[in-house]
Amino acid sequence: MTAKVIADDVEALTVARALADEFRATASERDAERRLPHEEVDRLSASGLLAVTVPAEHGGADVRQETLAEIFRLLASADASLAQIPQSHFVYVNVIRRQGTPRQQEFFHSEVLAGRRFGNAQSEAGTRHVQDIRTRLTPRPDGSHTLTGVKHYATGALFADWIPVLARAEDDTLHVAYAPRDAPGLTVVDDWDGMGQRTTASGTVRLDGVHVPADRVLPHHLTFRGPQLHGAIAQLLHAAIDTGIAGGALAEAAEFVRTRSRPWFESGAETAAEDPLLIQRLGELALQVRASEALLREAARRVDAARADLTEESAAEASIAVAAAKAHAARTAVEVAGALFEVAGTRSALNSLNLHRHWRDARTHTLHDPAHWKIQHIGRYVLNGTKPPRHGLL
Repeated sequence: MTAKVIADDVEALTVARALADEFRATASERDAERRLPHEEVDRLSASGLLAVTVPAEHGGADVRQETLAEIFRLLASADASLAQIPQSHFVYVNVIRRQGTPRQQEFFHSEVLAGRRFGNAQSEAGTRHVQDIRTRLTPRPDGSHTLTGVKHYATGALFADWIPVLARAEDDTLHVAYAPRDAPGLTVVDDWDGMGQRTTASGTVRLDGVHVPADRVLPHHLTFRGPQLHGAIAQLLHAAIDTGIAGGALAEAAEFVRTRSRPWFESGAETAAEDPLLIQRLGELALQVRASEALLREAARRVDAARADLTEESAAEASIAVAAAKAHAARTAVEVAGALFEVAGTRSALNSLNLHRHWRDARTHTLHDPAHWKIQHIGRYVLNGTKPPRHGLL
C-alpha cells in the first residue's frame, strides 16, 4: 500500500472531515448488514491519517493531541465502529514513541508512514480483573520469544498488519510484543457479537507458540515508572468517540424532527420543528453535547501541555482533565442517543431506519471502562490532592 504523508494539523483535519462525510453516507447500511469496513479502513490508511502522530524526525506530522481527538470525534460522528478500529493503533504507536529503541522507532514509524496498521491483543476474558494478564512471553535460547495465550475484545486485529500483544515475561513484568498478522500460530477469530459497534470485529486472538524476534518486544512496564500520558492519550480517544457519537445522534435527531416528525396536536405548531417542547429538549441536548466537546478540547490541551513539559503535576492534571471529559461524554452519548427517539417520535423506532445504532454504539462503547471510577479519582484529586494512579486507564 502507498499512503499519503500528511504535512500538518490543518491538513489532517481537512482529510478527516472529508472522510467522515464519505463514511457517514453508508454507515447505517454497514451496521445493519454487519458489513465489515475493509475498504473504509484501507481508505483511512491510504489517506495518511493513521500516521499523523509519527514524530517529525521520522517524517511524520506529529500533530497535537487536540487535533487527534478532533479527528476521532469527526469520524465517530459519522460511524462509531469505524472510529473505534484505529484507537488501539494510535495507542501502540505511542508505546513505540515512549519505549522503543531508536532502531525500533525507525522501523515501526516507517511501517506506519507506509500505511501499515496496528491492531491490539490486550484484554483477556475470564480473569480476575482487566489487568490480570496471563498471556506469557517465554524466552528462547536465541534471544527471541514465544507468545502463548488467548485475547478477547481485540478491536482492530482483523484489519491489522501488526498485532501488539500485551504479555507477561518470566519475571511477570508487562511487555508488548509486535507480531505480524500472518505469523504462524496467530489466529484472529471474527466472533464479536456485540449489540453495538457491530462492525469493529472486536473478536478473539489466539496465540499458540507465536515466535517473536527480540527486536519486536518493548518493555511496557517501564511506561508506568514515572510521569506518563499513556492512559490519558488512550482515554482521550475514547472520550472523543463518545463525544462524536453524541454529536452524530443529535444531528440525526434534529434532521428527523425537521423533515419527518409531526407536531403534537396540543402544541398548536404547524411543524414539529416549531413545537416549543421539542425546541426546549433539543436545546438541552445541544447544551450537553457542547459541554462534552468543550471538555474534550480542554483535556486534549492539557495532554499537549503535559507532553511539552512532563512532570508528576502536569501528568496528573492531564489525566484528571481526560477523566472529566470521558465521564461527561459517556453520559452525554447515552442520553442523547436515547433521547433521539423521545424528540423524533414513534416512527423513529422503526428497525428499517436503524436510528437505534447510535444508542447501541453509545451503550456498548461506554462499557469500555466505568465512568464512576473516573469520577472517584477526580473527587480524590479535588478533595485531598491525591494524584491519579499510573495504571494506563486514566
